[in-house]
Amino acid sequence: MSEKFDEIHDVVVVGSGAGGLSAAITAAKAGLDVLVVEKSEYIGGSTAVSGGAMWIPENPHAQKAGHADTREAALIYLEAVLGNRLRPDLMRAFLDNGPEMVRFFERETALKFESRAYSPDYQPEQSGASKGGRTIDPAPYDGNDLGADFALLRPPLKEFTVLGGMMVNRKDIDALVGRFRNLANFKHSAKLLLQYGRDRLRHPRGARLLMGNALAGRLLKSARLAGVDLRTKTAAGALIEQDGAAIGLVVKTPQGERRIGARRGVVLASGGFPANAAMRREHMPHAEVHRSMAPVTDTGDGINLGLSVGGALRDDNIGAAFWTPVSVLKKPDGSEVQFPHLILDRAKPGLIAVDGQGNRFVNEATSYHGFVEAMHASGAVPAFLVCDSVFLRKYGLGLVHPGLKTPKAFVEAGYLFEGDSIAALAGQIGVAMPALSAAVAGMNEAARSGTDAAFGKGSSEYNRYLGDPNNKPNPCLGPIETGPFYAVKVWPGDIGTATGLTCDPQARVLGRDERPIPGLYATGNDMNSIMAGAYPGAGITLGPALTFGFIAGRALAAETDHFPR
Repeated sequence: MSEKFDEIHDVVVVGSGAGGLSAAITAAKAGLDVLVVEKSEYIGGSTAVSGGAMWIPENPHAQKAGHADTREAALIYLEAVLGNRLRPDLMRAFLDNGPEMVRFFERETALKFESRAYSPDYQPEQSGASKGGRTIDPAPYDGNDLGADFALLRPPLKEFTVLGGMMVNRKDIDALVGRFRNLANFKHSAKLLLQYGRDRLRHPRGARLLMGNALAGRLLKSARLAGVDLRTKTAAGALIEQDGAAIGLVVKTPQGERRIGARRGVVLASGGFPANAAMRREHMPHAEVHRSMAPVTDTGDGINLGLSVGGALRDDNIGAAFWTPVSVLKKPDGSEVQFPHLILDRAKPGLIAVDGQGNRFVNEATSYHGFVEAMHASGAVPAFLVCDSVFLRKYGLGLVHPGLKTPKAFVEAGYLFEGDSIAALAGQIGVAMPALSAAVAGMNEAARSGTDAAFGKGSSEYNRYLGDPNNKPNPCLGPIETGPFYAVKVWPGDIGTATGLTCDPQARVLGRDERPIPGLYATGNDMNSIMAGAYPGAGITLGPALTFGFIAGRALAAETDHFPR
């Protein structure tokens, strides 16, 4: 058998995001020889540019944060959100293995987690919803610990950094904007800037890693410590089959093709298909204007490999992707800068979203996923986020950071629309002035009363969590009354795809006959989302990705070899 391969490993993993590295590390910790092949020049996939949150009910940190979560409550909530699309076998596997996955990685690897004392589920009005505890974050990580591998880690989105490469979180932003307001803010800001200055003497960006970059960095470190062979610029070309089983992979490298054997199996974890235009047209609404925040290398390679040997896509999801509204700045050279409007601006007091006629169409403080669902349902493509000059200075809007002295450059670039009056702004964005004026007047009345009768902005625990707690009587409602007035255009976009290969509770890819394809596993966005295109809470992509990677790694450790060693 060996003469058919250029090399042989126990396990070959396609993709280096959270799902792929979870499977690789788990299998390697069980004593297997594991190779990870990554098409891009970086390790980390879309995980490295994500928020890094992981939704794991009953995780070991929940009780420490003061939340007595139960498996039963989580299942009640998931049934309420997913309805008849919930697959009980997969959900049981997730709920059973998620807490153990957290314990395993904290015990065996460099991955460390932090609890959120307060982080409501996205549909808090549903039975079983939690106010916190289910979502955990990766602990911040010093990239210097990676040594030379720091250059191998996919950088975060530039739009989520300041000063050319310093990662910041919500606490950091508040401190930096208000650095002269009090001593605590000044000390916090000074510490950040000093550390960033030291890092820039050695690296092209800051080494204080947060969010998804911290998660990917810790997984990269863990993979190295576990002896996983990591290869970048190595694209998966075709699966090698024998008697209906996946026994290896043809890969494309800068030096040419190589045939790699996999004694136990192949794991598909290449990030789904957000960058595949043909697949977007087939599965997504408004594909011609849709924007994705995922890496451009996420072109459906793993999914297509699975389909090529008889795997099947789920076709009954609520939606094909995990949605977010995206604004776009076009640069003079024709390139574009995209910004996902996730949590920083829409829920704040003094902002409304309007459609192409100038009418509000959504609770602006709903989840990013829910916001785009409303865009799709109402035909608000594109939509506009509207605010006044007070809001812009205090909270920022998309690429316009809070505290900016003048937004002139963004106006001149065509990213930000500006008007001295609401009527002038309506003309700038091409909507009917009476409609926009009525929408603004309605929000101003809601700000005074503290109740948004039209769409309920600020009416839920999740809404208020993302608002401004210092704003009374409602943290999400504020007036739009101080000119000049501003708007930014947003398009439907995604942070990853939900539609993927049908798998069983052991992460094995199922054929069209619903029987496992021997030796073939999938996790991450190559596996159809167990949430079926719904978005119950922060971290429902990475939580299952890590968990089913862990499940796959353990299943591979229990597999028998396809051929002799």
